[in-house]
Amino acid sequence: SLVSRQRGGESDSHWLGDLYDLYLRLRLHQLMAAGRSMCAPQSTGVISMLAQPRVCYSVPAKPPNVGAPSPSSSFPPQGLGIGGGGGVCAPPPSGIPVPIGSHSLGHGGGHSVGHGGGHAAVHSGGHGHGSSHSSSGGSTLLGYIGIDTIIEQMRKKTMKTGFDFNIMVAGHSGLGKSTLINTLFKSQVSRRSTGWSRDEKIPKTVEIKSVSHVIEEGGVKMKLTVVDTPGFGDQINNDNCWEPISKYINEQYEKFLKEEVNIARKKRIPDTRVHCCLYFISPTGHSLRQLDIEFMRRLSHSVNIIPVIAKADTMTIEERQEFKQRVRKELEMSGIEFYPQKEFDEDMEDKSDNDKIREAMPFAVVGSDKEYQVNGKRVLGRKTAWGIVEVENPHHCEFAQLRDFLIRSHLQDLKEVTHNIQYETYRAKRLNENGGLHPISSSDTQESNL
Repeated sequence: SLVSRQRGGESDSHWLGDLYDLYLRLRLHQLMAAGRSMCAPQSTGVISMLAQPRVCYSVPAKPPNVGAPSPSSSFPPQGLGIGGGGGVCAPPPSGIPVPIGSHSLGHGGGHSVGHGGGHAAVHSGGHGHGSSHSSSGGSTLLGYIGIDTIIEQMRKKTMKTGFDFNIMVAGHSGLGKSTLINTLFKSQVSRRSTGWSRDEKIPKTVEIKSVSHVIEEGGVKMKLTVVDTPGFGDQINNDNCWEPISKYINEQYEKFLKEEVNIARKKRIPDTRVHCCLYFISPTGHSLRQLDIEFMRRLSHSVNIIPVIAKADTMTIEERQEFKQRVRKELEMSGIEFYPQKEFDEDMEDKSDNDKIREAMPFAVVGSDKEYQVNGKRVLGRKTAWGIVEVENPHHCEFAQLRDFLIRSHLQDLKEVTHNIQYETYRAKRLNENGGLHPISSSDTQESNL
């Protein structure tokens, strides 16, 4: 009958008052039915409560941003607390237990206070506040929304547009730089793959040469640009031989920056910035050369450097381990930070994974683009008088670790660190020097690209 009376248009305050009277009568019936002497005082208290004049309980309007509770929730909807509108509600007597789910703000003493303009927040031992508030914790959804489809949306967009990855190789001639790049991407992508003869002379100065290819795998397109540095470290006088390389890296940052400040800039700015530099260390077995240390020190703050030990099959396993430890110690003593840098670890999971990688670096690798038959399988390797060195066999070299690290786990992070750290450092320095770059016309942009 109470429900029908409310549907009939009777005010909330009278309806709630009747509901509370009904609860008191049911409680009195339970106490009297128990027939215990210990319940007599409680029965008397209930009778006295029924004799009191009815208290008007006002129910504030439900806020528009509050949804209905889920069926599994034991908490009532917010905004249905007793009191509001600037008044203090009359609480149930402390002697009368309040049933679970009653519309009141729970405090330690079993009473509730309604503050003007506030809404009820149901917590164990919680408090009502004068203004609406939201919890920083996760909310229980009442149904499926579809937030998780963002991953699929990003995947489809990447498959349509593809992405760029630019890798530089540096080191002495004859260390197998071009061969290793071909081995990494299992295709002829290096500059030396076509049209190279043994009669080619060593350049007198450091030259920067790049070649681009579009690689597609599983429907994903990647524009790969390999930047080679022939002539580096091959001269009698190698003073400042790293300057052309540093200049090239900064030129790519400058080109990207000019596109950014352009008024009519392109929807997708071509990215020619160097995301990674593989520096090849000669397998001497002794220590790093001074040129190696100087190069990595000069460029470690403008590009992600990954040191690798070339032609690791020229050393025994013991010699390789000792040489790796010696190289790590020299890099640490020289203050050279190679990728992944410790300061860029975002959380403990990243730190744990990157610590394992840093402990294994520099990777001792062997490159080969030739296949041989081993135990009935075709494998990439180098054939020697005493057997075949399998490139992808972790017991023979660490090429597989380098490939997984460079392509399968940290390729996107290399791009992000380049954009968010290396490029932003150059950009801030550039803008501070000139007091900001002025927007340039499209003709200037085309001229600079040429």
